[in-house]
Formats: sequence, structure tokens, C-alpha cells
Amino acid sequence: MQPCVSVLDCVLGLFLLLGPALSVAADRYTQNAKGVTLTFLETKAPALAITTTLQNTLTQAVLMQAMQLEGVRYRYGGNAPETGFDCSGFVHYVFHQAAKIQLPRTTGGLSRMGQHVLPADLQAGDLVFFNTRNSANSHVGIYLGQGDFIHAPHAGQTVKIENMETGYWQQHYNGAQRIAEIATQ
Repeated sequence: MQPCVSVLDCVLGLFLLLGPALSVAADRYTQNAKGVTLTFLETKAPALAITTTLQNTLTQAVLMQAMQLEGVRYRYGGNAPETGFDCSGFVHYVFHQAAKIQLPRTTGGLSRMGQHVLPADLQAGDLVFFNTRNSANSHVGIYLGQGDFIHAPHAGQTVKIENMETGYWQQHYNGAQRIAEIATQ
């Protein structure tokens, strides 16, 4: 048997091996860098269990990839950890590396992807947008849960986790989009 090349390969291999046994409901938990518990739910319906587990695995991969990049410096136009990230470069890199999802490279392009999400319905992995330059959707981050998001803020700072429910980020919040390929429900 060959080793897994990607998270998706490992998950697909597991489903082929275990088949119907995966229909049991289970909750999985993990914590982000600030110790916030993230819950990933699975369903009892066998056909839905595969889809939900794949989506949860991709969501978890995206979140883990994003949190591993905490501390990487900001660089306008940057799209790699070696050189630094701007906000959209960070999101583009994370989704491509973790889930092999090719997203647009700009905040405008990202804001037109997926499905609009109301603030009360935010889920880990959703893209959150802010008006930081007197322009709608001029900044983007990845929602982690419990009001926290991770992003590449601006020159002189590094990729970091902040809370969007207070102060500056609450006042500049523009909306959110859910990328279908990693949706958890």
C-alpha cells in the first residue's frame, strides 16, 4: 500500500476500506492556536457521511494550514510563506495548499465566490470581508469560529488571529462567503 499523497487521498482510501462502517455519528474536536475548540460534525446517513466527512476534513485542513502560517510577515502582493502574504494571497495559498481549491487572487474575486453567509450563520472556513480602504471587500480573512478569524493584516504586521466581534473589525465588517467545497453543513 502506498502512503497518502494528500488529505483527500487518505480520506478516500479510508472510505474504500471501511465503507458502511462510517455511518456512525461522531463529533470531532480540535483547537486553534488560541485554544478555541472547533467542532466538526458527521451525520448518520451513509451517503451523507462520506460527503460531510470529506467536507469536514477539507475544512479542518484549511484551518490547520492557515494557523500554521501564523507569524508569516505581510507583504503587499505576496502569495508565499517565504516572501510574505497580503490578505488575498494568504487565502489563495491556504485553500490551494490545504484543499487543492483554486480561488481568485483578489479580494473582489474572492467576494464573488461561494454563497453569501449571514453573521449568525458563520462557520469555520468561511471567508470574512472587511472595508479597510473605504472600499467594500478590500480585506479578507478566514473565519475560525467564536468570532475569531485569521488574516494577513497590513505592512509591518504578520499573519495573525484576531476577534472580529469587537472594535475595528466589527465596525468594518462587510460580509462573508462560504466556499461550497469545504462547507460543513
